[in-house]
Amino acid sequence: MLVEQPRTVAGGATLGSRLREPRILAVVAVAAVLALLIGLQVMASIMGFDGPLASLARDFVGTPKSMSVPWAGLLLALIGISTRRRMIALAAAIGIDAVWVALRLIDGKPLSFGNGPTIVLAALGLIALVRWQGRERIDALKAVALGALLVLATKVGDVWLHLTSAVRPTVLDEYVLLADHALGDPSWVVGRVLDVLGPEVYAVLHWVYIELPVAAIAVAVWQLRKVVPTGQWPSHYLVRTFLVLGLVGPLFYVLFPVVGPMFAFGADGHGFQVGNFWPAALPPIDSNPSALGFDEFTPRNCMPSMHTAWALALFIHTRRDIDGSRAPIWMRWGGAFWLAATVTATLGFGYHYGVDLIAGAVLCLTVDSALRAPERGWGAFRLRLVGFGTAVFAGLLLSYRYLAVPMAEYPVAAGAIVIGLLAAVAIAFHHTWFAAAPEPAIERIPAT
Repeated sequence: MLVEQPRTVAGGATLGSRLREPRILAVVAVAAVLALLIGLQVMASIMGFDGPLASLARDFVGTPKSMSVPWAGLLLALIGISTRRRMIALAAAIGIDAVWVALRLIDGKPLSFGNGPTIVLAALGLIALVRWQGRERIDALKAVALGALLVLATKVGDVWLHLTSAVRPTVLDEYVLLADHALGDPSWVVGRVLDVLGPEVYAVLHWVYIELPVAAIAVAVWQLRKVVPTGQWPSHYLVRTFLVLGLVGPLFYVLFPVVGPMFAFGADGHGFQVGNFWPAALPPIDSNPSALGFDEFTPRNCMPSMHTAWALALFIHTRRDIDGSRAPIWMRWGGAFWLAATVTATLGFGYHYGVDLIAGAVLCLTVDSALRAPERGWGAFRLRLVGFGTAVFAGLLLSYRYLAVPMAEYPVAAGAIVIGLLAAVAIAFHHTWFAAAPEPAIERIPAT
């Protein structure tokens, strides 16, 4: 009797095993995310602040914390379904949101949006999982997962910011202030410039600063616009860099706690500030800096500047299309504007020191180098670049902490070294990925 042998694919693996692998990974990933959310919720409840699950529940049936993030998540999810289904999903989200807005206004609660896209995003994932098949199902679930991860990342990030202030009662702003003298104290300079420019410029920069996720989704939707008609996913796109940066960067908030000039040296320090210096006057140079005791609720989220890292990632991903061709001029100018405005806001609002931005930029270039063009593998070129970026990032943070006094005493030399290190990483990044970048690989999804 003849027995049919399992079909094999490249590498000797059976077709069934190759199809099961993504499902197993997906189940493991979902279980890990659920465990993380539950753990953070329990911790948040014990410590007396909102956890990710409680915040997510309000997005469904209460007042959402953010009006833009749920919509950004839904728009990202829509890239994986057909145009007709997009129109239906958008109409449903708008209708549901309108009902919730009306109910809140009748109840005397503040105007807020976000219930509709959250509900529709969850419904899309459930419908795709239960009713759709083949490539249609895979594309939809991958897109929904990206949208959901964006929303969940903001929830986890909120909890992490609470934890940074709870576990680190002191901050290192006095050290960072001294190191920042090497760059000419840009936060004080830009802060005074914004005071002169007036409230209109402030309003524009504030909108750019808080709506960075919306800009990222606009770029991601542009990068992934061909997924449905072609069935092809690019091997690398902006959302991947955004999510990994959000996972790696905030870990350093605990290792290097800093609150920023407007808190440590300004009027928003709630009595814990060194003095009310920012932005009118520079504090005197202290040759004996020390850790500064601070309050229990201001996040220690300055080092590195994640807004700078994310804005730089957005800028990089607006230079070229996923096929290697030059991006359209509106995309390139938009990415440049968002980076310039974000950098201006982070400094001019007193949220960051200049050295924070240098560290954030190096972190971005290093992480994107680890993720970019995975089809090229981990050859010596990538190991050198990622290793160099990692060494520079670590060296910067160690210098800010242990060489702050010499950096303030010899600002010209120290500033030249700091800027030179960033320039070296940027040049290596450009030479590796842009000067002679090969055609990027496209992930083909089998129509099963």
